[in-house]
Amino acid sequence: MSNALNAASLDPEKTDAAHLALNLLDGLPHPVLLIGEGDTIAYANAAAEDFFQTSCAVLRRQSLGRIAAFGSPLVALVDHVRRHGSKVNEYGVDLGSPQNGGGRLVDVHCSPVAEAQGKIMVVLQQRSMAQMIERQLTHRGAARSVSGLAAVLAHEIKNPLSGIRGAAQLLESAINDEDRSLTQLICTESDRICDLVDRMEVFGDERPLTKEAVNIHDVLDHVKKIAEAGFASHIQIVEEYDPSLPAIPGSRDKLIQAFLNLIKNASEAIGEDRSDGKIVLSTSFRPGVRLSLPGSATRISLPLEIAITDNGPGVPAELQPHLFEPFVTTKSSGNGLGLALVAKFIGDHGGVIECDSSAQGTVFRALMPVQDAEAEMTGIVEPE
Repeated sequence: MSNALNAASLDPEKTDAAHLALNLLDGLPHPVLLIGEGDTIAYANAAAEDFFQTSCAVLRRQSLGRIAAFGSPLVALVDHVRRHGSKVNEYGVDLGSPQNGGGRLVDVHCSPVAEAQGKIMVVLQQRSMAQMIERQLTHRGAARSVSGLAAVLAHEIKNPLSGIRGAAQLLESAINDEDRSLTQLICTESDRICDLVDRMEVFGDERPLTKEAVNIHDVLDHVKKIAEAGFASHIQIVEEYDPSLPAIPGSRDKLIQAFLNLIKNASEAIGEDRSDGKIVLSTSFRPGVRLSLPGSATRISLPLEIAITDNGPGVPAELQPHLFEPFVTTKSSGNGLGLALVAKFIGDHGGVIECDSSAQGTVFRALMPVQDAEAEMTGIVEPE
């Protein structure tokens, strides 16, 4: 690219073409890097500046190895293209580093530049949004399976349990004190099973939400007060809000329950023994986030991001793809319904939720629609 600009300085037509090329690259939504000799960065478009959180001028003073994590395959891919002169595509590459954060999964496309000898073009395509949609559809399918199971359990289990509990209470008055503990055990375990079935019945509620304009900061403030007064009293909870955010169309009570579950989950991940526990509640507006759902002729706009970040030990890698599925939990005493319920409530509001986790902590991100016109209430923005 720099060679093209140098040559263009001798020819007005080439100058115009070079400026047009740069403008086109800056208009691309994907990060683009031009790698020169010694893996130096010769050019970075606007999306690359945003991705690496630094300017093109600063990037040009660094090598590729400085901006990628240690051992990242990105350097090896560029070296392969340079040695063989052929294009290379690699999918699912993690470009996370201590500088830009972990869990930054991208598809990498590397190719030599024909008119600039020795230079390699690198295009990065972030996969997180596509994965969020794919996983969210899986979460909703799993929730529907649980809702069907809950309907069966409510009829086939709760009614017999009531009879068992009633019989145990009748027996309690006719037996000695030594055996009375057994009838009390029957009652206690019957109540525990009924409580589990009651929690599962929430998944069977398919009624449409009665939506109203909800201020997400009021929801988060309410949840924070509950947490600080109880289960998270030993943890520092920090607010990083964008005060200009519009309202969310939805149910205040269900949003409170969803984010309360997330904060409780973060608190339990940190544990009670740590004195440096920290949870960050953040909100931001991302106007460029528009998604196409499979099988739909419409695109949805989810510009509001609500993030819950903790500095706990992270989620085991083998559990991360299944984290929002029912009965999946890292807790010895958990039933695995909390995050599944969060995914259902966020989905009922037309949003999506995703989790990024590493050994340094975990962040849950919910992307939500805004309260505006009737079209915004359903999340529909425009036909494709």
